[in-house]
Amino acid sequence: MARQHDDWIEAYLEYTRHSESPESFHYWTAISVLAGAARRRVFFDMGYFKWYPNFFIMFVAPPGIVSKSTTANIGMSLLRRVPGIKFGPDTVTWQALVTALADAREDYQLPDGAFEPMCSVTLVSSELGNLLQPGDQSIINLLTHLWDCPDDPFEKTTKKDGTETIVNPWLNFLGCTTPSWIAENFSGFFITGGFASRALFVYAEHKRQLVPYPSDRMDRGRLPSRDRLIADLEHIATLQGPMLLTPEAHEWGRDWYVRHNASDNPLRSDARFGGYFARKQTHLHKTAMVLSLARRSTLSITVTDMEEADAAITKLEENMLAVFGEMNKEAIVAQQIAVLSHIRAAGPLSKSQCYHRFMTQMGYQTFTECLNGLLASGLIELRAVGANVILAYNDSIERKLVDAPVHT
Repeated sequence: MARQHDDWIEAYLEYTRHSESPESFHYWTAISVLAGAARRRVFFDMGYFKWYPNFFIMFVAPPGIVSKSTTANIGMSLLRRVPGIKFGPDTVTWQALVTALADAREDYQLPDGAFEPMCSVTLVSSELGNLLQPGDQSIINLLTHLWDCPDDPFEKTTKKDGTETIVNPWLNFLGCTTPSWIAENFSGFFITGGFASRALFVYAEHKRQLVPYPSDRMDRGRLPSRDRLIADLEHIATLQGPMLLTPEAHEWGRDWYVRHNASDNPLRSDARFGGYFARKQTHLHKTAMVLSLARRSTLSITVTDMEEADAAITKLEENMLAVFGEMNKEAIVAQQIAVLSHIRAAGPLSKSQCYHRFMTQMGYQTFTECLNGLLASGLIELRAVGANVILAYNDSIERKLVDAPVHT
């Protein structure tokens, strides 16, 4: 089957150019769609393990601003037209996900005539809260495990279906949410447990353009057609085998790995992002695999693919603090309130006495940040008692707030 486009992603971006959503959302939708077409049929062999082109991509933006779910659905509606592609349930428990994977099993024929089984599923969520229950640690653990596409079969027992055996699982995930939802619903386990480091977060807070009626701008004869985009996806869905770096790309990848591990990027020392930096090489190669599939059927990864993948992923890092900063902010506020309430209830006490109360809930650095914020606000104060300095609630602040005149 001849390809319809020289570069599927470029064609898709042209197809969606009259959308209000930022181009970055359409770009990563295209990445997820292409991955969904390829499934587990192609891979990059690292010797001890393999990388497959699957992603956990999260669109993060304030509600009602950049049409997150509409953007995702434009691309996924194309993928749903490709024969053989399996989609998972709208609401996920670990039991439902295991059943969906088991039901998705198919065997495809290798070039040598042998048949290889796989259980490949794409999940799409216009509202992440409808798909994930963050308090359910079992589903987070399962998703974390499935991102690695383990080669060994695993079994899970559900009350409804008994023991389900999953052979060669592959999971691709595109979800939409807001910074505040992440802050309110995900605990530190979301980050430290490894799930967040396996995901790519695409953040935006502004529309690309204002388009009241996209149909007014669409010259359908000049835009890539939906049918031609689908035809290319159908072709990509038939490709199979190992993806190989060209010699130049292999040398580029070696140099990149050395540079990456010597990087002094300040995010690297942040506990929230350390896991991501450790897995950036994996993200890089997964993305380069998809860029290759968008352009050619030779299963070869070029320097251009690697360079674009690196640039695209690195661009996402600019907004990591916007995604996780609010999570940190919400946590600090709650911790400050807890410390303030304790000082107010316990009466004047030393810093060490106060920290003894919270040492199992927060680290000393976080505790110090809470105290500094409370001191800066004037809600607590330092008082000298003999040779000691103690912490005390500043009730004069409360009186000032109560007695302050109300302006109407």
